[in-house]
Amino acid sequence: MHRILAALMAVASCASIAQAQSPASPLATTENVVTLDQALALAGSVSPSLDSAAAGVRAAEAARTVAGLRPNPSVVIESENLSGTGQYRGARSAETTVGIALPIELGGKRSARIGVADSQRKRADINGAIAMADLRLRVTQAYVEAAAAEQRLVIARDQTGIAENALAAARTRVRAGAGAPIEEQRADVLRVNAGIAERKASLALDVARGNLARLIGKPTIGTLDLGWFRNVREAAYGPQMPARTEGTLALTAARADVETASAQVLLARSQRVPDVTISASARRLAATNDVAAVVGLSVPFPLFNNGKAAVRQAAAQRDQADAERRLANLNAEQDIAGAQADLQIAAASARAAGGPALTAATEVARIARIGYARGKFSQLDLLQAEQSLAETRANCTDALSAYHDAEARLVRLTAAGPDGTP
Repeated sequence: MHRILAALMAVASCASIAQAQSPASPLATTENVVTLDQALALAGSVSPSLDSAAAGVRAAEAARTVAGLRPNPSVVIESENLSGTGQYRGARSAETTVGIALPIELGGKRSARIGVADSQRKRADINGAIAMADLRLRVTQAYVEAAAAEQRLVIARDQTGIAENALAAARTRVRAGAGAPIEEQRADVLRVNAGIAERKASLALDVARGNLARLIGKPTIGTLDLGWFRNVREAAYGPQMPARTEGTLALTAARADVETASAQVLLARSQRVPDVTISASARRLAATNDVAAVVGLSVPFPLFNNGKAAVRQAAAQRDQADAERRLANLNAEQDIAGAQADLQIAAASARAAGGPALTAATEVARIARIGYARGKFSQLDLLQAEQSLAETRANCTDALSAYHDAEARLVRLTAAGPDGTP
């Protein structure tokens, strides 16, 4: 009998291979279908990660303004020769000085600070793009998980219906004396197991929908776009493109970190140049009630801290950032190549499982049901055909889920930075 089933499988595969080249047709959709684009739009309006990135941009803009400000002047008030002895008793010989001290930055400190702030502002923009790309990946993966769970529930319900029909057929055979009572019991056990699997699939779908609802900020009422879930792009089945990392978010962020570290080196070097403070004051002599001008110049003496250690620290941090940039490039190439391979494998698996294999398994199961009801096949042959069909449908769903997950990861890995394209 196994040879008969194998022959039926071959005949069904050959008969349906022409129409099996296209993906399986989607279910009848309702008017209330939540698409991936709608989920992404909803998530973008409520995501805390995007709010955090936007706040980081505003903070970087404020830091740029702060970096361009000059030092504030100081008001200087001094009084000498107060409360002494002899002629300095009381305030008769007091000398009061009132003036303004103005710090003057030397060595290009202000421009160096602006350079650091500009690079940090650029990094904040990149952080915003990274937050957007990460959110898109997370929502897409949650949507794929929910769509796969919905597809698995559809399969589980079909299996429950098949098991109930098998039980009815077994009862008919047993009542007619064409089958042993164990066939009815075996069919009833399979029906119970199918019901348990359906409840598990329903619970998994509720969990997956709940996770998606948390990301988009509202419950997902209606069906998901299973037509999109079952679709495999032709490009994913073609030749694999070489991994490219130029202009991607990972490399753009790493290069921005190098630019910031280089700007920090320039800032550390500029801080080695001492600043001067110029003061201009007016001094009143209480003894004669005369007024005299006082001009001062203050220059710090770099005895204990000459700034060399700070320059070495900044240079080491720049070397570290450059090494991390090279490491990011290697990791990006590896991750992109892995995602491309996963995409190719999943696309091939989805096309195989959802094409000739699924069509042939469906036809074999249909013939086996008819043959069992007419007494041509044994119940074990029927169960084998049904199990093969269930495994093929499950493999197809798993392959589609892996395909969309790999595609989403590849989109995230190759996402372009704000100022470039991959």
